Amino acid sequence: MTDIEYTIVGAGAIGGTLATYLSAAGCSVQLIDTDSAHVDAIQANGLALETPSETRRTELPAYTLETAPPTMRNVLLAVKAQATESAMTWIAPRLRSDGYVASMQNGMNEAIIAAHIGADRTIAAFVDLFADVIEPGLIKDGGAGAMAVGDYAGPADSERVKKLAHDLRLWGTPTVTDNVAGYLWSKLGFGAMLTATAVADEDMSLLIDRHRSTMNKLGAEIFEVAASQDVSLEGFDAFDPTAYLRGGDSVTREASTDKLVAWLATQSKTRSGIWRDIAVRHRRTEIAPQYEPIIQLAQSNSIEVPVLEDLIETIRRLEDGEIGMDERHLDRLDAKAVAT
Repeated sequence: MTDIEYTIVGAGAIGGTLATYLSAAGCSVQLIDTDSAHVDAIQANGLALETPSETRRTELPAYTLETAPPTMRNVLLAVKAQATESAMTWIAPRLRSDGYVASMQNGMNEAIIAAHIGADRTIAAFVDLFADVIEPGLIKDGGAGAMAVGDYAGPADSERVKKLAHDLRLWGTPTVTDNVAGYLWSKLGFGAMLTATAVADEDMSLLIDRHRSTMNKLGAEIFEVAASQDVSLEGFDAFDPTAYLRGGDSVTREASTDKLVAWLATQSKTRSGIWRDIAVRHRRTEIAPQYEPIIQLAQSNSIEVPVLEDLIETIRRLEDGEIGMDERHLDRLDAKAVAT
């Protein structure tokens, strides 16, 4: 099995969706996941991907950590951010010397990956994908979004990166760039807005529209931290990060939010993955490992991020069952956003 081209570790929403389109493009793909029920369902009936227009079923080899082949060539890592360290501890001794690991994850996890296998074998990636695991063996995909890939060290347009982008062509049109970080930071701002909608039991588009003070402040706080790191932000899909920069033009910002809300309203996925983790799967989210490093960077650069800090604490309390979902959490964040 060592000739399998792509091993996807984490066969959930992102990993399973990408596996389907890689296979459709003629690539050899295998899946590895810690959820034995999900693996069993894929082994028995293939991986089902429900799109807005059809349900496609793909036969793919799938394994748990215990049953996986001993070596792997190129790994697309699609686990939750908090599982990156443990996943890389497992992957590193099994990765072929000519292979790489690409981070198809939320957050910025490339440094953790590089610490295990070296920066020269690490590919940075940004994926904006609306999908959910509905049940074992079934993923609901809301449609293609944006993607960007580039080498973590060295020229962004290496042959391996260009090939990866080409192989993913049936999913969308990946951009090959040396500024993946600009996309990842922009996604952190957008993701914070989506995270804020998870504190209430309502559609993302409606909550972003109703609580613009919170959304504007989250973007301004995160992008001020990005500026302290000399990051050049990149827009994607219907999201323009520059509209949310602190001190920006309010008319431009409102128009940008109008566009974002209208775009979200067209998506078949109406609730965030964070909402599903809390309300449906009753498990911890990946919000803390994504945003705590941002808060630490803010503190080290004397940047105040009170709304982000409050949001992360609210998500923690929801995870722990200390509070329930309630739109009044957003009302409180709105008041803080206006006051600060």
